[in-house]
Amino acid sequence: MTDNVGSPCSFPLAVPHLQPIPEDDHEADSTERQKVAKRSTLVSVVINLVLTVVQVIAGVWSQSQALVADGIHSLSDLLADFVVLLANRHSHQGADDDHQYGHQRYETAASFIVGLMLLAVGVGMLWQAVSKLSGSPEDLPKVQVLALWVALGTLVSKELLFRYMLKLAEKVRSSMLVANAWHARSDAASSLVVAMGIGGNLLGYPFLDPIAALIVGLMVSKMGWSFAWDAMHDLMDRSASDEQIVQIHQILQATPGVHGVHDVRTRKMGDMIMVDAHLEVDGGMSVREGHDIATQARDRVMRELPVLDVMTHLDPVETMMKPHTHTRGNP
Repeated sequence: MTDNVGSPCSFPLAVPHLQPIPEDDHEADSTERQKVAKRSTLVSVVINLVLTVVQVIAGVWSQSQALVADGIHSLSDLLADFVVLLANRHSHQGADDDHQYGHQRYETAASFIVGLMLLAVGVGMLWQAVSKLSGSPEDLPKVQVLALWVALGTLVSKELLFRYMLKLAEKVRSSMLVANAWHARSDAASSLVVAMGIGGNLLGYPFLDPIAALIVGLMVSKMGWSFAWDAMHDLMDRSASDEQIVQIHQILQATPGVHGVHDVRTRKMGDMIMVDAHLEVDGGMSVREGHDIATQARDRVMRELPVLDVMTHLDPVETMMKPHTHTRGNP
């Protein structure tokens, strides 16, 4: 993950790292994210529906395998949009008897499904392109110029859609929406390759059209693998970043009444973080006093970082004892 989303002309395949949300009311933020997700995804649905129909019809008529492949890619975007809408509907539900920690991982699961869909579509494109290239060069048809104009129009549409979706995704700090935005950017990249392949075909190099389809398949497969692999690690209780763990430790340590912090453990829950930590407090204080310190430490962490909950265990120590400062592992 990286904070750099790339220049306007670049097509990086990494999803930007989301910064913490320094807000007290996570519930209000969750509602805003749900509204933004629905709006941006509906816009994507309309655009992808139009592009799918136009690309497939124009690709078949103009005999461009690359344009048809790009149209199928747009169809996969349409299916991915419905997955995002479904996840957006469920991920913001509160805890219930079956999901006592909430439903935040619906977003992670949605990103995983989007990744698998991209991977499947990419492999299918690769298979078709290789089959085409393995045949006789004389069997490769000459593409009609309409395919080039459609590919260029698709390129512009997908790039504008990417910028719109990424702006909204970064505003509400949603990894699911960021993944879907970069999905649109991968489409813009593939449309660029398709336009180049079609252009080469029109200049008298018919093999460039299936080669463009092959490159699109490789790009889509790589993007799908990246999303699916990253989401799978989050589903397997991946910890927060080292930077976030250090921040959590520092905030807990700075809480009045805390003499030491150790055994800090974290796990991702969608875009939020679950925290377990041991706090060292004066062994001579009352249970109520220790509880108040633990509550204050929890509130401070949740106020400063995208933390869903902090589970603390109090360890009694002598006040003159040197505090522990371990952020990972046992003291």
